[in-house]
Amino acid sequence: MNPTLRNILAVIAGWIVGSVVNAGIVVLGQRIYPIAGIKAKSSDELAAIMLGLDFNYFIFPFLAHALGTLVGSIIAASTAVSQKMKSAMAVGVLFLIGGIIACFMIPAPNWFIATDLILAYIPMAWIGGKIGKRISFK
Repeated sequence: MNPTLRNILAVIAGWIVGSVVNAGIVVLGQRIYPIAGIKAKSSDELAAIMLGLDFNYFIFPFLAHALGTLVGSIIAASTAVSQKMKSAMAVGVLFLIGGIIACFMIPAPNWFIATDLILAYIPMAWIGGKIGKRISFK
């Protein structure tokens, strides 16, 4: 297979697997910490609910973003033929873009948004790239 094509497919695979991990952790978090009244009919109602939540309700979203990015980056780096760290970082950038978009769509406290955007994406992609380079699949 063409190495460039395989690198692109590695990023896509990492993005898909990371997204599945992310979604699974979000669902798990909603079962452990269900949010009462989440069926808000307007964005203002949703904002009032989200901004009034305790710290506990933000643990699983952060873990979902961080671990989804980490696993996706490991997959991308380990399956890419070359440019392993760039493949891992590409997954991190894709997840970061999604995180930035989510900031505008889902209200959250500023401390969570800052923590999430600074720690959950690019640092996890870098760590995933380091790990993925060691467990390379060919």
